[in-house]
Amino acid sequence: MQEVADVKDAARSVWALGDYDAMMRAEGLYEVGARLVRRLGVAAGERVVDVACGTGNATLPAAQAGARVTGVDLSPAMLEGARTRAERAGVAVEWVEGDAEDLPLPDGHADVVLSTFGCMFAPRHEVVADELARVLAPGGRIGLCAWTPDGVFGDFFRTVAGYLPPDPEFVDPPLGWGDEGRVAELFEGTDVTLGFARETWEIAHPSVEAAVACYVDNLGPVVQARTLAEADGRWPALQAELSELFAAQTADDGRVVFPAEYVVITGQRR
Repeated sequence: MQEVADVKDAARSVWALGDYDAMMRAEGLYEVGARLVRRLGVAAGERVVDVACGTGNATLPAAQAGARVTGVDLSPAMLEGARTRAERAGVAVEWVEGDAEDLPLPDGHADVVLSTFGCMFAPRHEVVADELARVLAPGGRIGLCAWTPDGVFGDFFRTVAGYLPPDPEFVDPPLGWGDEGRVAELFEGTDVTLGFARETWEIAHPSVEAAVACYVDNLGPVVQARTLAEADGRWPALQAELSELFAAQTADDGRVVFPAEYVVITGQRR
């Protein structure tokens, strides 16, 4: 169990690096959380939990719909950014520092459970699925978004992983949440029936250099990869690999434009 705790302590530190909110704003990705809230039909008065909520990915849209929302995240830095965004938006949210594998909420608490590119980064996916189902009330709905392993971000995360220390064997790869068959296995025996859809979000950057900078300056795991690569002389190689990846997505006007594919996982507890 100490090894699991060590992985989570490291994750707190890594996700505090960079400026996640700046990346989300630059790529317009907060709209994906709003899409998910609309898809689930979140209504006023419902109890909603956004798991691994980041800087309020789906939390704020749910609160703006009038729901009673709790945002849970492992990272205090993420929650601080989320609080700032909520204050600016004028919405009330209960922010809780907590673990997707051990949610600090009672059984059957939520009418709706959400996670947008969040719980996919928790280390043990089956434990997470069990927790999501546990806090969901009978008849409650679930909505999750995860990057697909065969989309552009699949290539992106595999590239970055080559410059990070290997995970312990018990850590499941984040992209597993983008595999519909694997997710169906995770929820077996939970009384949650699932449905799947694939969607894309068009991401654009002014240039290859701007695309690379967006991630190496703002996204915690990539900031970490850059720091480690600079220390051992591999930064030029990482920079070249990321540049090549984004150059393949260059439009005629020099912008980097690509459809970022993700899976939308929806379901209901019986």
